[in-house]
Amino acid sequence: MCAVLSSFRRFLHWGPITALSIIKCITLTTLYMNSMWWPPNESFAAFAHQAVFLLLSTLATYNYIMATVTGPGLLPKQWQPKNAMDTEFLQFCKECEGYKAPRSHHCRKCNRCVKKMDHHCPWINHCVGWANHAYFTYFLLFSILGSIQGSVVLSCSFYRGIYRYYYLTHGMAHLASVQFTVGSIIMCILGMGLAIGVVIGLSMLLYIQLKTIVSNQTGIEIWIVEKALYRRYRSQTEEPYVYPYDLGWRCNLRQVFNDECQNRGDGIEWPVVEGCDQFSLTREQLAQKEEKRARTRTYKCIANVSGRWLPIFSQGWRVCVSAPCTDEPRIRLQPGDIIKVTRFRRHWLFGEREVSETLPKRKSPRKGPIRGWFPRRCAVGLSEVPDSADSSEESPQSKPANTNGNGHNHVRQQQRNGHSKKYM
Repeated sequence: MCAVLSSFRRFLHWGPITALSIIKCITLTTLYMNSMWWPPNESFAAFAHQAVFLLLSTLATYNYIMATVTGPGLLPKQWQPKNAMDTEFLQFCKECEGYKAPRSHHCRKCNRCVKKMDHHCPWINHCVGWANHAYFTYFLLFSILGSIQGSVVLSCSFYRGIYRYYYLTHGMAHLASVQFTVGSIIMCILGMGLAIGVVIGLSMLLYIQLKTIVSNQTGIEIWIVEKALYRRYRSQTEEPYVYPYDLGWRCNLRQVFNDECQNRGDGIEWPVVEGCDQFSLTREQLAQKEEKRARTRTYKCIANVSGRWLPIFSQGWRVCVSAPCTDEPRIRLQPGDIIKVTRFRRHWLFGEREVSETLPKRKSPRKGPIRGWFPRRCAVGLSEVPDSADSSEESPQSKPANTNGNGHNHVRQQQRNGHSKKYM
């Protein structure tokens, strides 16, 4: 019963409500206009034409519901590998209080570790991963095909409706079958715009999905592989990086599109190419995390940060225009907060706020995430270069500024130095 209620609540979100509303709007508008443009009782071809459209709409709706209800496959909380010695090759998830299985990643929106996570899709209000990747791809395919047919019907109906008077005055009454009212012409234009928009938008998404499926990668793993190749290019390592899960396009397709669908395998152990093992990718991830920690800088907040996505009133238009193009969260900060920064932009920083373990019991914890982006001008660097770094790479922020007895000059000098370089 709880599982049914949880699945039902998945649809009480702006994403599923909007997606299902668009599907039904296109379907109903197309059927109404098709009844005038090419009535299904006119001939067998007209009947088959409408039957195909209804089939495509039904398949799109079915696969959408299955992608939402089935979910991506969640890794159990406090998950541990069978062999305790394998934990040294895995990342630990603080939120789930367990280890991340190979190809699993933690989703901030679902607040769980997801098996073979590709991305979190707001339109299904769930992640796309191991268990529902096929359903999601089928939904994209059938939605595109149905919208193409619907856009053709609506375009032809609109043309005939506009030229109805011309047909009547030139002896072509059999073509003047589409008769518009104010409501129907608005419906036709709206449905036609939605259908064309669905074709364009979902075609791009379907291309990305098929590209990742053919190479047996996910959207997250593409980024991991790119960083792995860059690490070897930068270090001039002769040993090339081999992605362990690319078994050839036929086998890659069969892993997603099969009769058993998500029931093939368990989403934890995966077949790998010769020369690799189950932890080839996780070891690379750990190496990348180690380099990320080496790049970590400590910053101290000097001004209140609201945590808004576009803080135009407090930070100005320049900071808002250069905001990171990502759905990652923004964090709220107060003067004196310490932040461990791992990513750098000209006007923004990404890091994790240190939470004091000695917080008084009567004081409630601050709301909002502790990890995310914040404006760069609201913090100053405390340690721009780690102890192991070469002395020749010393940052200007690590040098004391001439304050002339005024501590505010030191802060302004650090801010100017922070803006003088763009960290990528």
